[in-house]
Amino acid sequence: MRFLLLPLLLLAGCASVPPAPPPAHSDALWRLIERDCQGAQSPRGDCLQVRPAVDHRDVLVKDAHGHYQFLLMPLDKVSGIESPALYRRGAPNYFAAAWQARARTEQALGQPLPRSVASLALNSPHGRSQHQLHIHVDCLRADVLQALEDNRATLGTQWAPLPVLLRGHQYQARLLPGVALTANPLNLLAYGLSGVDKVGQWSLLVAGHEDVHGAPGFILLATQLDPDSGNDASAEELQDHACSVLTGADASLERVR
Repeated sequence: MRFLLLPLLLLAGCASVPPAPPPAHSDALWRLIERDCQGAQSPRGDCLQVRPAVDHRDVLVKDAHGHYQFLLMPLDKVSGIESPALYRRGAPNYFAAAWQARARTEQALGQPLPRSVASLALNSPHGRSQHQLHIHVDCLRADVLQALEDNRATLGTQWAPLPVLLRGHQYQARLLPGVALTANPLNLLAYGLSGVDKVGQWSLLVAGHEDVHGAPGFILLATQLDPDSGNDASAEELQDHACSVLTGADASLERVR
């Protein structure tokens, strides 16, 4: 499905930067997992789903910020996008699990969630408040949808700078064909763009996509930390936690900083 909405608005090099300091209460999500997602009585409380099998090891939680946002997290302690364990052979594909979880957003909306509106965001250590990996499952912003539609002819299967800025920040983009996320987007970022040693300076968003012939796929958007431009590498900025494009909300609901 092609969405036409509002218009919006290239590759920022980033010198080595010190790691982000842990914020206050940065273990709140991990404590939630320990409380509600582990043990014989799980899932309970805020934990909606637990998949303990070795090829999954993930949990799903309803985020309190917005009616339609869910968080897909590892069942084990994994700090975030910078964790080396994510890039080892056999690591679970958490983005694939998060894509399946978009059904929860659709259920919360009470209406179909078009493929092109569904999105998954993983922030960098510098653009997040929690040091437990969590993928935000929610809708794209209307202006981001329009920008991607306007620039669809520039998208290919290799990483390249998006010709326009998104939320005032530069993003690299690439397409990934297929109905499901059989390839791990984190590996495509780490081994195809950032390098494993620098992946902690990056944030990644995956959005559903259909080409001009209706064939399904995905758009991957990655942005790099750039303090000089105010970019804290938080691709969640591209999401709208009010899902205004479908709900008709008067304003988008921004991420919690």
